[in-house]
Amino acid sequence: MKTTFSRTFSTTVIILLLALILVGTSFQVLVEDYLAESAIEELKQTSQAMANLASAYSAEGPMMNRDFMVNLDVSAQISGTDLIICNSLGRVILCSDSITGCDHQRLWVDQSYLAKVVENGGHTATGMIPDLYEEPRYVVSTPITDFVTGKNLGIVIVSTPTRSTAAIMTRISNTFMVVSLLVVLISVIAMIILVRRQSDPLRQVAQVARAFGHGDLDARVKLTEDHPEEVEELALAFNNMAQELQKSEYQRREFVANVSHELKTPMTTISGYIDGILDGTIPESRQSYYLQIVSDETKRLSRLVRSMLDISRLQDGSVPEEKKIHFDMEEALGQVLITFEQKITDKKLNVDVDMPGHPVYTHACEDYVMQIIYNLIDNAVKFCPSGGTLGLRIEQGGGKVYVSVSNGGETIPAQELPLVFDRFHKIDKSRSQNRDGWGLGLYIVKTLVSSHGENISVTSRDGKTTFTFTMPLVN
Repeated sequence: MKTTFSRTFSTTVIILLLALILVGTSFQVLVEDYLAESAIEELKQTSQAMANLASAYSAEGPMMNRDFMVNLDVSAQISGTDLIICNSLGRVILCSDSITGCDHQRLWVDQSYLAKVVENGGHTATGMIPDLYEEPRYVVSTPITDFVTGKNLGIVIVSTPTRSTAAIMTRISNTFMVVSLLVVLISVIAMIILVRRQSDPLRQVAQVARAFGHGDLDARVKLTEDHPEEVEELALAFNNMAQELQKSEYQRREFVANVSHELKTPMTTISGYIDGILDGTIPESRQSYYLQIVSDETKRLSRLVRSMLDISRLQDGSVPEEKKIHFDMEEALGQVLITFEQKITDKKLNVDVDMPGHPVYTHACEDYVMQIIYNLIDNAVKFCPSGGTLGLRIEQGGGKVYVSVSNGGETIPAQELPLVFDRFHKIDKSRSQNRDGWGLGLYIVKTLVSSHGENISVTSRDGKTTFTFTMPLVN
């Protein structure tokens, strides 16, 4: 399996090499074209100058005089070119290799080439000149014209070997190769350092992920500020995910521990009483009493299981629209309040009701809202002291129905308020032995309210605790 380093390294090297090859090839082609054009342009100037000079000398007398020969030799040396003068028939009559006579003299230029030069007013080519030069050359030919009659007197052939350009290109190529190797070497070193710095945090993330997967829930990715922004975002996302998973795991463990703790006492009680009846430890006259206790404990366990199933079902998502109906919130509150008449009477509670004098309609699941109100009133009655006040209020505003249930009694500590809706949370830890509840009522309330996309809040100050939840208002 290829690593990020190897993939990045190989890709970068290939791109760098291709870029260097492309740039080098393009540069060499441009330089070679420029040198060729420059050489040909110089040859044109020299050729035209010699053609004009030959025309001038021919007007005064024979072209092959000593002064013209000296000028031909000087021009060839200054321009670094080879000059050949041919007459109108194509015969070589002068050559800069030796003005007094050389092997090129008395040679003949092809008639078709001579005619082409005269007809076009000149000719430019690159290649070999048969019978004259056997090496590639830049060649420029210019016709010699009589200034007076306009008659063609011959042509001037000016040439220079292409090996000088090739030598320059060779030096450029060698220099480019050396520079390219240095660039590649420096780039590879810089890339190795850069890729290592980028891949190291990724390895750290993988290492932390493995540690987290093996049970180290405190494992987190630690990065410094010099890491790339993308890596920092990855590390932050991983740490947030790890934090949420850690929180879920702690909640799961707490949930299992709380369920185990809550189940242990009733199961021990049921088992002890049943064993006592079976082995005769409990006399027959008391068996009915203890069987009633066993029945109550069994019902409590059944309610716990039913509550857990409700919670599991509600956590799957929001309330389906087909379960929502229009109903009067005041009527729903009144129906639930009637079911607590006996408990309110037994504790001699004062009921303070504050509701609008007209129906307040909402669109929600009526059964769920009834359960929310039931749990809140049950919780308020349970913790309201004898002779205290139970408060019920319905308000409307901003497209919402606000339902509040309050009770007098002890003030809930501020640090406990954010926890009251947690599963199995009991403000008074001694209530774990309280036979009236499991610490699930407010959690179920929170879940039911959230399943409607609404909110619930709690305040507790000066001996009064108030729970307020919202539902959509329907005009």
